[in-house]
Amino acid sequence: MPYYQTWEEFARAAEKLYLTAPMKVRVVLKYRHCDGNLRIKVTDDAVCLQYKTDQAQDVKKIEKLHGKLMRLMVSKESGDHE
Repeated sequence: MPYYQTWEEFARAAEKLYLTAPMKVRVVLKYRHCDGNLRIKVTDDAVCLQYKTDQAQDVKKIEKLHGKLMRLMVSKESGDHE
Protein backbone atom coordinates (compact mmCIF):
# COMPACT_ATOMS: atom_id res chain seq x y z
CA MET A 1 0.00 0.00 0.00
CA PRO A 2 1.86 3.06 -1.22
CA TYR A 3 1.75 6.42 0.48
CA TYR A 4 0.33 9.52 -1.18
CA GLN A 5 3.05 12.01 -2.07
CA THR A 6 0.94 15.17 -1.73
CA TRP A 7 -1.38 16.15 1.08
CA GLU A 8 -4.03 17.63 -1.23
CA GLU A 9 -4.47 14.37 -3.16
CA PHE A 10 -4.68 12.36 0.05
CA ALA A 11 -7.21 14.69 1.70
CA ARG A 12 -9.49 14.65 -1.36
CA ALA A 13 -9.30 10.86 -1.69
CA ALA A 14 -9.91 10.30 2.04
CA GLU A 15 -12.99 12.51 2.12
CA LYS A 16 -14.34 10.89 -1.06
CA LEU A 17 -13.78 7.41 0.39
CA TYR A 18 -15.61 8.35 3.57
CA LEU A 19 -18.56 9.81 1.67
CA THR A 20 -18.94 6.66 -0.46
CA ALA A 21 -19.01 4.23 2.49
CA PRO A 22 -19.48 6.09 5.80
CA MET A 23 -20.34 2.99 7.85
CA LYS A 24 -17.26 1.03 6.76
CA VAL A 25 -14.50 3.64 6.88
CA ARG A 26 -12.10 3.92 9.78
CA VAL A 27 -9.25 6.33 10.44
CA VAL A 28 -5.97 5.47 12.17
CA LEU A 29 -3.34 7.96 13.34
CA LYS A 30 0.08 6.65 14.34
CA TYR A 31 3.10 8.55 15.61
CA ARG A 32 6.53 6.92 15.79
CA HIS A 33 8.80 8.92 18.04
CA CYS A 34 11.97 7.08 16.96
CA ASP A 35 11.40 8.14 13.32
CA GLY A 36 9.55 11.37 14.04
CA ASN A 37 6.89 10.24 11.55
CA LEU A 38 3.15 10.82 11.78
CA ARG A 39 1.03 8.53 9.64
CA ILE A 40 -2.66 8.65 8.84
CA LYS A 41 -4.50 5.76 7.28
CA VAL A 42 -8.08 5.82 6.00
CA THR A 43 -9.52 2.48 4.96
CA ASP A 44 -12.76 0.66 4.26
CA ASP A 45 -10.99 -2.74 3.99
CA ALA A 46 -11.23 -2.66 0.16
CA VAL A 47 -9.30 0.60 -0.32
CA CYS A 48 -6.47 1.77 1.90
CA LEU A 49 -5.20 5.37 1.72
CA GLN A 50 -2.03 6.36 3.57
CA TYR A 51 -0.03 9.52 4.13
CA LYS A 52 3.20 9.91 6.08
CA THR A 53 5.04 13.04 7.15
CA ASP A 54 7.85 14.22 9.36
CA GLN A 55 7.06 17.91 8.87
CA ALA A 56 5.58 19.88 11.77
CA GLN A 57 3.43 22.03 9.46
CA ASP A 58 1.61 18.92 8.17
CA VAL A 59 0.40 18.07 11.67
CA LYS A 60 -2.13 20.94 11.55
CA LYS A 61 -3.38 19.72 8.16
CA ILE A 62 -3.82 16.20 9.51
CA GLU A 63 -5.63 17.54 12.59
CA LYS A 64 -7.96 19.57 10.39
CA LEU A 65 -8.83 16.60 8.15
CA HIS A 66 -9.24 14.29 11.15
CA GLY A 67 -11.61 16.78 12.77
CA LYS A 68 -13.59 17.16 9.56
CA LEU A 69 -13.99 13.39 9.21
CA MET A 70 -15.03 13.07 12.86
CA ARG A 71 -17.66 15.81 12.42
CA LEU A 72 -19.02 14.01 9.34
CA MET A 73 -19.17 10.75 11.27
CA VAL A 74 -21.04 12.30 14.18
CA SER A 75 -23.53 14.14 11.97
CA LYS A 76 -24.27 11.04 9.88
CA GLU A 77 -24.72 8.82 12.92
CA SER A 78 -27.00 11.28 14.68
CA GLY A 79 -29.21 11.44 11.58
CA ASP A 80 -29.39 7.65 11.22
CA HIS A 81 -30.46 6.98 14.82
CA GLU A 82 -33.49 9.25 14.84
